[in-house]
Amino acid sequence: MWPLHYRLLAVDLDDTLLDSAFRVSPRNREALRGARERGVIVTLATGRMYASAARIARELGIDVPLITYQGALVRKASGGPALLHRTVPLDAARALVGALRAGGLHVNVYLRDRLYMAELTPVGARYAAISGVEAHPVGDLLALLEGGEEPTKVLAIAEEEVLDGVMAEMLPVYGSAVHITKSKPHFLEFSHPRATKGAALAWLAERYGVPREAVVAVGDSYNDLDMVEFAGLGVIMGNARAEVKERADFVAPPNDRDGVAEVIERFILEEGG
Repeated sequence: MWPLHYRLLAVDLDDTLLDSAFRVSPRNREALRGARERGVIVTLATGRMYASAARIARELGIDVPLITYQGALVRKASGGPALLHRTVPLDAARALVGALRAGGLHVNVYLRDRLYMAELTPVGARYAAISGVEAHPVGDLLALLEGGEEPTKVLAIAEEEVLDGVMAEMLPVYGSAVHITKSKPHFLEFSHPRATKGAALAWLAERYGVPREAVVAVGDSYNDLDMVEFAGLGVIMGNARAEVKERADFVAPPNDRDGVAEVIERFILEEGG
């Protein structure tokens, strides 16, 4: 069975901690507070930008290193220097942006924790609104990358069947240069080869001296799987797809039914914390 004394809890945001209206429920807030009062290190592990995740963390009273951009950037919620920053190799980033744009896909490029896109499409405007960040349309994303600075992440947005085809084409070409994953059925993400939630969580656990057996990770999608499999207790939400839930130690109730709170209450608060 699982240990009674968990010391580090990493929670995904979208479709996990956040409900369908992108809110944190009162029960989830209370459970997170209770875990912190028990001495558990509570962090967020998300594909979102740091600016987006830090705002939510501060609202929750969390000020530990946050895992953002799928693990590419780890930084405290209150700011300060990046503790870990793994960027997309520039040659790969340029090639990816060119290929994705040629395929007619909406592309986001993340540089200096700012969101860039070629033009402000309805898709891009919705993405920015949900994330709570400003979008910066620049016309030519390749020109943006001519400055020589490596981006933190590249993301393509399209229908799921389109992205499945793009992923199948790009894995053999770019799979060794970048990490490719889907955070949502319609989000295809490209990052540094070691910029994953699992790698960042392992780094954070080592930083705090927490053995993996004392780590809990909660997520819902493909990009959460290496984090969930690293943790001593790997949890997948009930709203996840069947093939994702199959990889979990425990399947929690859906995000709209306070699944994160259920996990905390059952494995941290009620079991001795």
